[in-house]
Amino acid sequence: MRKNIVAGNWKMNKRFDEADELVSGIMDLLEKQELPQNTLMILCPPFPYLEMCTDYSNDSYFAIGAQNVNDNDRGAYTGEVSAEMLNSMEVEYCIVGHSERRAYYGETDAIVARKVDQLIKNDIRPIVCCGEVLEEREGNKQFEVVRRQITDGLFHLSAEQFANIVIAYEPVWAIGTGKTATPAQAQEMHAFIRGLIADKYGKEVAEATSILYGGSCKPTNAKELFANPDVDGGLIGGASLQAEDFVNIAMAF
Repeated sequence: MRKNIVAGNWKMNKRFDEADELVSGIMDLLEKQELPQNTLMILCPPFPYLEMCTDYSNDSYFAIGAQNVNDNDRGAYTGEVSAEMLNSMEVEYCIVGHSERRAYYGETDAIVARKVDQLIKNDIRPIVCCGEVLEEREGNKQFEVVRRQITDGLFHLSAEQFANIVIAYEPVWAIGTGKTATPAQAQEMHAFIRGLIADKYGKEVAEATSILYGGSCKPTNAKELFANPDVDGGLIGGASLQAEDFVNIAMAF
């Protein structure tokens, strides 16, 4: 059975003391109520807070993920962080191909593929983002875009390697805008993605792959979104910066 996952992408937010307070608040809430069965919580803080968060995670109910990784093993890449470094800090997951990385830093599907390879080589599970911008949605090109991103970014993997992948569908037009894809729109795209995986690797691999929704998911709409058969959780942005909101989303299964 595939896992239900709620991953909190903090992006470039929180001072160290605020980050410490947020993690402590999440832990306090999880001590009072257990996560639903088969549900995994992942915290993805900025790089400077990874060690603090992994220290907490050793005694708690969540895993730790990074927000990015370099696509090289090591070397003269000032300011960059390798998958080997993340592995040495007990980081278990890493987001790659987020729409902001694609838009602001020119991250292509080819770069995403190389980053995925680095993570898998270092025993870190990639959370691979895909999704269309508003112009592509309005032009009815969303399926074409997502197919290309999945095919070029992931379909070089073997079935065994692909078993480590988590996918996050981001309708980019719904990130930080307050807009949200309807539950029907989310289900339609998630089912499409699962169909692509089944065509490439077979139904068993497709049914085992967790596909998350990443577009303005909040406590008020999480339950309705997660009720869809192909929506296995969320990649949460703004709502992950408030302990109560984030935990309430995780309780929505």
